[in-house]
Amino acid sequence: MNWLIEVAVSVIALGLMVYISNAIVYIPNDRVGVVERLWGAPSLKRGLIALNAEVGYQPEVLRGGLHYFYPFQYRVHKVDLVTIPQGEIGYIFARDGRELSDGQALGRNIEAGIEDTAGYLKAGGQKGPQRAILREGTYAINVAQFAIITASRVHGLLLSEEERGTIDQMGNVLRDRGGFSPVIIVGGHPKGAAEDAVNDMLGVVTVHDGPVLPPDEIVAPRVGQDPANKATFHNNFQNIDAFLRAGGNRGRQHQVLVEGTYYINRLFATVDFIPKTVVPVGFVGVVVSYIGKAGMDRSGEGYSHGELVDSECRGVWKEPLLPGKYAFNSYAGKIQLVPTTNFILKWTPEVTNIHKFDENLTEVSLITKDAFEPLLPLSVVVHIDYRKAPLVVQRFGDIKRLVDQTLDPMVSAYFKNIGQTKTLIQLIQDRAEVQKLAGVEMMERFAAYNLELQEVLIGTPHGSAGDASGARIDTILNQLRDRQVAIEQVATYELQEQSAMKERSLREARAKTDIQAELTNSVIHIEIKKNVGEAAVVEANKRAEVIGINADAERRRLTAEGDGKASAVAAVGKAEAEAIQAKSQALTGEGARLQLINTLGAQFAEAIRDGQIPIVPRIALGGESGGQGLSSLIQLASSLLADRVDAELPGRSLEPSSTEARG
Repeated sequence: MNWLIEVAVSVIALGLMVYISNAIVYIPNDRVGVVERLWGAPSLKRGLIALNAEVGYQPEVLRGGLHYFYPFQYRVHKVDLVTIPQGEIGYIFARDGRELSDGQALGRNIEAGIEDTAGYLKAGGQKGPQRAILREGTYAINVAQFAIITASRVHGLLLSEEERGTIDQMGNVLRDRGGFSPVIIVGGHPKGAAEDAVNDMLGVVTVHDGPVLPPDEIVAPRVGQDPANKATFHNNFQNIDAFLRAGGNRGRQHQVLVEGTYYINRLFATVDFIPKTVVPVGFVGVVVSYIGKAGMDRSGEGYSHGELVDSECRGVWKEPLLPGKYAFNSYAGKIQLVPTTNFILKWTPEVTNIHKFDENLTEVSLITKDAFEPLLPLSVVVHIDYRKAPLVVQRFGDIKRLVDQTLDPMVSAYFKNIGQTKTLIQLIQDRAEVQKLAGVEMMERFAAYNLELQEVLIGTPHGSAGDASGARIDTILNQLRDRQVAIEQVATYELQEQSAMKERSLREARAKTDIQAELTNSVIHIEIKKNVGEAAVVEANKRAEVIGINADAERRRLTAEGDGKASAVAAVGKAEAEAIQAKSQALTGEGARLQLINTLGAQFAEAIRDGQIPIVPRIALGGESGGQGLSSLIQLASSLLADRVDAELPGRSLEPSSTEARG
């Protein structure tokens, strides 16, 4: 039994010795071993990693399995594999390598990579923070040489408390810059930005490594943008060495980032977010560039208000940006919006347009010919040709400065001159003429500033509140208003008089229309009477002619047969006497009466026509209608006509007979 106990003790002691001596080491497959040589020759003369098996940390790491060493000569540090989660970035801090050069902030990339520690150091890898970053994945890294900083932890062997402070500070800087996540711009909204951040953003990159900018430059120019050139194409600052080979400088960059995901080393470059520039419809954007080469002046001969240059040059670009959305770096220049639609400038403090160009304008203070001091409100409609917008910006800087420093004094002076030539009343009454003249004369002045004057609108002059001069102006205006009211009243009375006359004419026309039938019947009746009388006269004339013809025939017969001159004469005289007696009979009695009535009726009708005597009475007497009045009038005329006929007939007299008189 004793020998069994001795064997067991020996095995245990041997095992302890093997464990203590690190002669045999087991590495799990999810870990790696960092080998440290404790003694032997030679010792390290510089650095931390023993590339030639010196005492110190060895460059190679041990992977999973059993590993055998010379007893008590080595120590194996078992550490976790370095894992970078999806969507995160890991940063590298090298403990050993060459020194960084002056002005260099990050160690350069080594083609061998950081998993080959010996290759890294032999290729000239540098100590300190590295340009290279770790993307998603699992890495077997010698954490004695490289400390890997992730969002959740630091992978590395702690060598000293001072080193811990350095690495922790580096991690805090990265957290402040959001460096453990890639730069993501989705739909113009930066990841991690505030909820009220403006959409349609772009990223402005500031590089913290590389050569500094020249003294007269404020923004680094674009470099390495040709994908065909693999040596210099830095792919939006994701390949730091390519960026530097292309001649990139540290500082704020002209090139910007638009929508996308970018794995950028945040120790190398930080990203600020600014909104995109929108040139709305009705405007153009005039670019004032702060960077670029000196360009040739394109403003033309005789124009001494600055230089107008081509695109990509420093100065005012001669070609404006048309309406649209632009990823414009506002640190490298500015876009001055210039309206191309008509805009109104109002010289009145009560109204300010949305464009705010006229917020400093007030009414023009005038002194009239009759020493009144009214305030004149104005409105001016202006248009700027989009092709001349760069000239306006080049000359004045912006539209508001143009309005305040040029248009306001020019327009005010013009209307002050106009006001001195007119009285207050003339200024009010001749407003249309003054407005038209101002539009013509001021058009040339506006054209001298590359502006198009569309229209000048003049308001009503008025006095200032609380001013004695203003009260006098109000008095004049009240008198004008009273005068105008009187004129309008006179015109109203004249129109009322015309209306009354028209109404009377209308009533007369309506009365005529109402008795038109009776009037027509009376005219027809008169015509019938006239025709009957004319027929009776014709009949009487025919009868007299027949009697005369018979008398002539008898006379010729008696003359032919005559027994003598006396009998012939007697026969002729008798025949003539009978003819005269026949005419007399024809002109007496009913025939003569009808002929006279016809003659007098015709004379009566002609008298009515020539005298324009209205047949329809204007005033109805006795409450009778118009038709009854006309009938009475006709009856009266007929009675008078009949009496006249009776008086004119032979043997009749207008005076009553003795018998009638006595009766």
